[in-house]
Amino acid sequence: MWRYVVRRLLWVGVVLLVITAVTYAIFFIMAPVDPAILFGGKQPTPAVIQQIQREFGLDKPVWVQYGLFVKHIFLGDQYGWPGLGFSFVTRAPVRSQLGSRLVITTTLAVGASFVWLLLGIPVGVISAVKQRSFVDRLAMGLALFFVSAPVFWIGLMFLWVFWFKLGVAAGTGYYGPAQFGFFTWLNHMIMPWVVLALVEAAWYARMARASLIDTMGEDFIRTARAKGLSERRVIFKHALRASLVPMVTMFGMDLGLLFGGAIITETVFNLQGIGQWAVASVFTGDLPVILAVTLIASFAITLANVVVDICYAYLDPRVRLA
Repeated sequence: MWRYVVRRLLWVGVVLLVITAVTYAIFFIMAPVDPAILFGGKQPTPAVIQQIQREFGLDKPVWVQYGLFVKHIFLGDQYGWPGLGFSFVTRAPVRSQLGSRLVITTTLAVGASFVWLLLGIPVGVISAVKQRSFVDRLAMGLALFFVSAPVFWIGLMFLWVFWFKLGVAAGTGYYGPAQFGFFTWLNHMIMPWVVLALVEAAWYARMARASLIDTMGEDFIRTARAKGLSERRVIFKHALRASLVPMVTMFGMDLGLLFGGAIITETVFNLQGIGQWAVASVFTGDLPVILAVTLIASFAITLANVVVDICYAYLDPRVRLA
């Protein structure tokens, strides 16, 4: 098991190197505008451009620039570890701006994933057990609606109904629990969690229903019933465990992607997270920030895949990690 985990983590490092190399090439080598000009502001003089190139190492060969970039990521730079460079727009280290935004995105991602699992899997199980019933048709109808509805529309409707009309929920913005208290923080995060979770829960309900129905027709389920086990025990101990395997894959990918930023949800609810930061950086040409967000999202997705592969061995006894 440990050898497998170490090998996969080494592959994570290789994947990150490839992704950072491609991203670095796109934004620093093939970019239509010299990064030094972007940093220099409006109409920089040639002397200013040369000074910026010298200070940031942009006058060195490409392979030396990328080597320094990778070295700073693993060993840190003058601003600390990991070394993510200096923002062209805010004139501040990227690392100093990353912490608060990463906390917001992590809070949104983890909270929403908890909500969509609590909603999606039970609804899918109930629909599978009571298939073709009124409950099944109602649940799948709602799932189809939330799968089809745009996230920004759901978010705006929630704000209009629960904040503007009824006044039972807080508005937009992020209020940290340490500064504003736990209940203020929770009140401002409930709507973003639910809005982001509704779309994902709809997918998970459909997947859980289809997977459980397929699993209920397997030979080991018929054997369990032949042994006299109760239907509840057959469903929850044997069938549900086997049917969770495809959902684990989905969950790992979805959670990893959210660490790159839930852009629409963060924008609608004015959450200054990673996704909103990345979009703003694209428009302003803040290349170090774009690289940092790409690195974080890549690491989250690859690490989530490692966790998913390990979970396979527990959920499906036929899988062996060697």
